[in-house]
Amino acid sequence: MRIFLDANILFSASFPKSHLAEFLRELQRHAVFLTNAYVMAEAERNIAAKQPKRLAVHEKFVASLEVIPLQLFDPGVKLAQKDQPILCGAIAGGADYLLTGDKKDFGPLFGKTVRGVKIVNVQILLAELVARGIVNAK
Repeated sequence: MRIFLDANILFSASFPKSHLAEFLRELQRHAVFLTNAYVMAEAERNIAAKQPKRLAVHEKFVASLEVIPLQLFDPGVKLAQKDQPILCGAIAGGADYLLTGDKKDFGPLFGKTVRGVKIVNVQILLAELVARGIVNAK
């Protein structure tokens, strides 16, 4: 299973005791995490501005990710220009899922599959993985 992580997920993962970080640690035993330089730069900017002491945790986590080369193309759905590199990265990386907490821009696509990539938030992904027996509900 391949999961592309959006910047807001990377930001939240920089808090090692958060529920999301714990979920990602468990999930990483079953999945390959992907991202791209565009997403990493956005996450790093936000961490540096809001939680600079978390940069070391962030850097350690992103070192475990597969970094997909930045590619832009028509993903086949209407998205803000700033969000196209995210979905394009997930598609180009052969991700099964794009994991994002961005309700504003990706919310209308939650649960939908675009060019082979299912766009999900944590709740949707967790429910699907529990239903498939991949992770246990806690």
